[in-house]
Amino acid sequence: MADTTGNTQDTGAPDDGGSRPRKSSWRYIGPGIVVAATGVGAGDLVATLIAGSNFGYTLLWAAVIGCVVKISLAEAAGRWHLSTGRTLFDGWASLGRWTTYFFGIYVVIWGFVYGAAAMSSSALPLQALFPDVMDLEWWGIACALVGLVFVWFNKYAVFEKVMTILVGVMFVVTVYLAIRVTPNLGDAFAGLLPVLPDEKDSILNTLGLIGGVGGTITLAAYGYWVNAKGWTNTGWMKVMRLDNRVAYITTGVFVVAMLFVGAELLHSANVAIASGDKGLLQLSDILQDKYGTATAKFFLIGFFATSFTSLIGVWHGVSLMFTDFITRGRRTAAASKGEDIASGTREKSWPFRAYLLWLTFPPMILLFEGQPFRLIIIYGVLGAAFMPFLALTLIWLLNSDRTPGEWRNGPLSNAMLAIAGLLFLVLCVKQIWDQPWSEFF
Repeated sequence: MADTTGNTQDTGAPDDGGSRPRKSSWRYIGPGIVVAATGVGAGDLVATLIAGSNFGYTLLWAAVIGCVVKISLAEAAGRWHLSTGRTLFDGWASLGRWTTYFFGIYVVIWGFVYGAAAMSSSALPLQALFPDVMDLEWWGIACALVGLVFVWFNKYAVFEKVMTILVGVMFVVTVYLAIRVTPNLGDAFAGLLPVLPDEKDSILNTLGLIGGVGGTITLAAYGYWVNAKGWTNTGWMKVMRLDNRVAYITTGVFVVAMLFVGAELLHSANVAIASGDKGLLQLSDILQDKYGTATAKFFLIGFFATSFTSLIGVWHGVSLMFTDFITRGRRTAAASKGEDIASGTREKSWPFRAYLLWLTFPPMILLFEGQPFRLIIIYGVLGAAFMPFLALTLIWLLNSDRTPGEWRNGPLSNAMLAIAGLLFLVLCVKQIWDQPWSEFF
């Protein structure tokens, strides 16, 4: 993808005397793999699978555009961190107190409900693989505790290596399935032409697919992972951009592969599956009937890798963001902030571990009692509002004097972020409109 800032050369030197790579190289890749693994959860795969089931290859172009939009968002977040030496929450705070209030409410409620969703999603394939071992709720608790211990006792380097292994599992499984169903490549290439399905609400369904490809708050966490990797100045800008493109090419492979499966295995046979994580269990049953037990179990392993990478990715990345949210007031200089990020001390701080505990233990209540109705409505509204908040605040920050002139947005980046902001604003309004408000009061 072209340089989204409009700059043709990366001439920036380290502005703090820190390290820089000799040249952009594949061997530096890491945070992008993490953001791809975290951003693509079971829900994303189901949404793409259902799109393939309902519309065949017609919306393949929408899945590709979704990846391009997210490249622009993550690149902007990473560019802010590297060019300013400040974190994304520093930038938000400079826009006014309203950003602090929004993020504070959002991260508490979102974390509580997401914790339960991540546990349940990780538990489903394990229960299907080992049905006689324990109930779904206890599998979920086990996954949460494993994630807690893993993130608690390991720094970023180990975390990245494990995420890379699990991404490899996801990649092999999804590509294998896409090849196994024998896709019609002619129809697939035709699906790259931007055509809307001839059905009611096709525009909103298409926008939903574009917006649902890989990541929500994890896009904002990308800059924090970039810093945790040790990239803290503009000397790493080319590496960050390469890393980010790899992230969303990987994401594109996942979603295109699942769309192939939906188009060939479900659409051609006129088979419908449920939305949500349980749709993947239905797919496992279909795969078993058509290709045998081994293929079904292989898919469930990939399902677990997809869900568990999202769990530990959020446990790590959003905890870094929460730590920045809590400790910002105690940091007084950009240099000391950069040193704190690069040294990995945030991963051992009490706010980081407190949010880890918040993601792990309170949500266990929801596994047994069901999710409180009003809380789910608030969660849905806040979740829908976060992406337009991210896109529009990045436009604000990266076009202002808060960003060094060389690294401000160019026309292409502004256009992509504006498209992302409008896209997610429409989806936010739809999400709010669809909430059963009459039952809330």
